[in-house]
Amino acid sequence: MAEDRTVKVRALLDAVRAEGRMALTAPEGKVIADAYGIAVPGEELARDVDEAVAAAARFGGPVVMKIVSPDILHKTDAGGVVVGVEGAADVRAAFCRIVENARAYDLRARVEGVQVQELLPQGQEVIVGAVTDPTFGKVVAFGLGGVLVEVLKDVTFRLAPVDADEALSMLDSIRSAEILTGVRGREGVDRWAVAEQIRRVSELVTDFPEIAEVDLNPVIATPEGAVAADIRVILAEGTPKERRRYSREEILTSMRRLMQPRSVAVIGASSESGKIGNSVMRNLVDGGFAGEIHPVNPKADDILGRKAYKSVTDVPGEVDVAVFAIPARFVASALEEVGRKRIPNAVLIPSGFAETGEHELQAEIVAIAERHGIRLLGPNIYGYYSTWQDLCATFCTPYDVKGGVALTSQSGGIGMAILGFARTTKTGVSAIVGLGNKSDLDEDDLLTWFGEDPHTECIAMHLEDLKDGRAFVEAARATVPKKPVVVLKAGRTAAGAKAAGSHTGALAGDDAVYDDILRQAGVIRAPGLNDMLEYARALPVLPTPQGDNVVIITGAGGSGVLLSDAVTDNGLSLMEIPPDLDAAFREFIPPFGAAGNPVDITGGEPPSTYEATIRLGLEDPRIHALVLGYWHTIVTPPMVFAELTARVVAEFRERGVSKPVVASLAGDVEVEEACQYLFEHGVVAYPYTTERPVAVLGAKYRWARAAGLMGGAS
Repeated sequence: MAEDRTVKVRALLDAVRAEGRMALTAPEGKVIADAYGIAVPGEELARDVDEAVAAAARFGGPVVMKIVSPDILHKTDAGGVVVGVEGAADVRAAFCRIVENARAYDLRARVEGVQVQELLPQGQEVIVGAVTDPTFGKVVAFGLGGVLVEVLKDVTFRLAPVDADEALSMLDSIRSAEILTGVRGREGVDRWAVAEQIRRVSELVTDFPEIAEVDLNPVIATPEGAVAADIRVILAEGTPKERRRYSREEILTSMRRLMQPRSVAVIGASSESGKIGNSVMRNLVDGGFAGEIHPVNPKADDILGRKAYKSVTDVPGEVDVAVFAIPARFVASALEEVGRKRIPNAVLIPSGFAETGEHELQAEIVAIAERHGIRLLGPNIYGYYSTWQDLCATFCTPYDVKGGVALTSQSGGIGMAILGFARTTKTGVSAIVGLGNKSDLDEDDLLTWFGEDPHTECIAMHLEDLKDGRAFVEAARATVPKKPVVVLKAGRTAAGAKAAGSHTGALAGDDAVYDDILRQAGVIRAPGLNDMLEYARALPVLPTPQGDNVVIITGAGGSGVLLSDAVTDNGLSLMEIPPDLDAAFREFIPPFGAAGNPVDITGGEPPSTYEATIRLGLEDPRIHALVLGYWHTIVTPPMVFAELTARVVAEFRERGVSKPVVASLAGDVEVEEACQYLFEHGVVAYPYTTERPVAVLGAKYRWARAAGLMGGAS
């Protein structure tokens, strides 16, 4: 059966292409709909007025009449649609009016006739569609439909194909999901029927990659079913070039030699201060890299006390990485030598490639690398740091604080911001990697490696685009169950650049698709650079929450209100305090304080009140996470608060009670030192902000759900 339908659709698409057309007519769309079980109303093609009258009579009620022309894509714009036509006289008049409107709209348009279609009952209008996204390939969409679809833009996306469960989940992912379940006494729609329309469309575009866009708009959803009133199918003008793919084992093998090299050659090494080749050499030598360092420079015999070689082919033994510090025009010939030496990785620091319009030069080095089996990092990068190997292969400032955070950036400027942040906050990193033009190695390669790297606990990535969105999603889904992945996607406000031939295409702006699909992959998306860095720094510090109940304990009522807002804004749940727990908190707070949630202990309380209430929050198993609001007073100075909080949290963790605790500290400059102390002792704390600590807690919850470590959807 499946084979029969693909044969039928293949024959139809081939015939349309043979005519040089990109858009299918409505009757052709119905052939595809019938083949894939996409529910559409009964319809007939009327080539003249008499056929239209006869068709309408057979349907026995009001009908919709639409122009059928391979040259008119947007029928409504052409005045080519009339709804609710009934009776022979009205059918005749509507037929003539539709054809006249089409002629006025485009005199040269071919008119094949008028489609006479059953009028569907009233129901909720939704849109089901699919587009070919330049990053993620075939993507299926669902949202509220009809004439307001592009105004409301209430739509969600998934990678195609989707299974039945994922299709159903899309109905709950739009902002107006409640409408589908029934509001103000209205019965809800047949969710299964709507989900089936989504699933079948996703199946269609997966089977036929040459279909660029599909639009079912509107789909009339009722309690009894879901029927597409209109189907639009648009073909692609060409087939995208297949990207070379590597197996997981191939990626891990080359990445291991890149990130844990035993021998590094620096092509363009220099003794002259101020040269990039000198900076790279100094960083490698001064950073304490224990492996071999081989300078390559045809004009030198010795560089920084190490024997220099005229060519990389002269270097003795195996070399794992060749770092390039030579002008772009010399890279290709040097890369050929790297290939002859069978070096598996080339780190291309030079700029002057695709980012400056030199696409052919970049294509040349990619071809050389593929021919020799070399993986390329860059070009146009600052280099990379692999701290656990004491490796600093960069011309930028060194960094050697070892830790569990891996950071990557597509931009050199962002890379240096990452470096400065790490130094200021004393964040230990496992790696900092520049990606630049991403001529070869990109985020999915790094994700695959960092997912397995025992030194890495959290991965944070700044990216402007993804070369292969599906490969990234695959790598993210393999990594997220083990460790958090944080992404800062630049270009969030940019609209999609491509011209769209359908409503779905118009809705599928770059960011809308990125947002939904990254969320589905379990990735935590950071709204800004500082957020990405703070999430990366803080997530490894926080234990994984075991439930949804969040309790706020605060010394300042104003902070408590703001913290409550932040909890809601980040999709967290303020616990409803049961009477016994409420009574227990009240024992420790003054009569003019307030239990409930937030628990307001008031500002003038001594350290013992903070300690008693925090202890209670950690002791009660019904509470899963604590948000602390501290207000600077002389009664309880900042460092006193920090030390007691750290001590109590450490005591409970030793007893096996490990809950995430975050804190907001309001006060004079001493709160900054207190926050640093708390961070170093396992409590995520920030001065002068109620939003940041709760945002970090929210990110931890999103990861825990995506990783399947607690109940609820991501």
